[in-house]
Amino acid sequence: MSAAISVQSLTKQYKAVCAVNNVSFEVTQGHCFGLLGPNGAGKTTTIEIMEGIIAATSGQVLYQGEVVDQHTAQKIGIQFQNTALQDFLTVKETLNLFASFYEHTIAQPILIELCDLADFLDRDNRLLSGGQRQRLLLALALINDPQIIFLDEPTTGLDPHARRKFWQLIKNIKSQNKTIVLTTHYMDEAEQLCDDIVIMNQGEIIESGTPHQLLTKHFHEVFIYLPKAQVSDELLQKYQWRVVSERVEITTDNVEKTLTLLMAESVSLEGLHVKSANLDDLFLKLTGHSLQA
Repeated sequence: MSAAISVQSLTKQYKAVCAVNNVSFEVTQGHCFGLLGPNGAGKTTTIEIMEGIIAATSGQVLYQGEVVDQHTAQKIGIQFQNTALQDFLTVKETLNLFASFYEHTIAQPILIELCDLADFLDRDNRLLSGGQRQRLLLALALINDPQIIFLDEPTTGLDPHARRKFWQLIKNIKSQNKTIVLTTHYMDEAEQLCDDIVIMNQGEIIESGTPHQLLTKHFHEVFIYLPKAQVSDELLQKYQWRVVSERVEITTDNVEKTLTLLMAESVSLEGLHVKSANLDDLFLKLTGHSLQA
């Protein structure tokens, strides 16, 4: 598959602080690409350079082989984390206003259906719920029918139902072979939506690949959890099991063998939970314990 975006040796220096340090990666056409990292990792600076908002100290970003220039804004869509909407305008009036900024726009009925806006087209922007506001902001990012869309933490503050509804909208957009660049602090969101991810820390890329590839690479075990009250302190010390949030966490590559051990030690299995590693575990391992160690 061809690269929609190619980031080449990107560096951004602020006096004594190197926010982005020689970062390179490619975003495949038609994929949802996740750029992840803790606060201060450099991902926001990287995204802003990719969007053409700020200039890099060195390196470059290519869109389908072409250098970012003054015409790039007409070709991409951006949903910022915080966007001020004009008071006293309805959703439909807002769509018309933003459409006037572009030379080419998507047909409004298609946009309304794609972002599920029909039920509140005549509602004042000030009266929108969190989920409705995010769907409107997504529509504004898509209004110029871009092939590349940037979504900056689009579901922050939404309730679980609204988040999952928004996920489906993103999947619908990706099905049209549009390329999505997503930043999020929700690892379940990244796992649900992203074909490829890059994890940054301290201005550098520390891992990249598909979620499955990275989980397979870093975890060969599963986690077994039991209520702490069911496991004696003697057993905790004997087997060096961890206590996490009032639960005992046992890491094992052989679940059957571990269950046999627990029964031999007369540990009650009531409330037992078995879990495979997910992106939350990977993120903590890479940006927490492993790096600080």
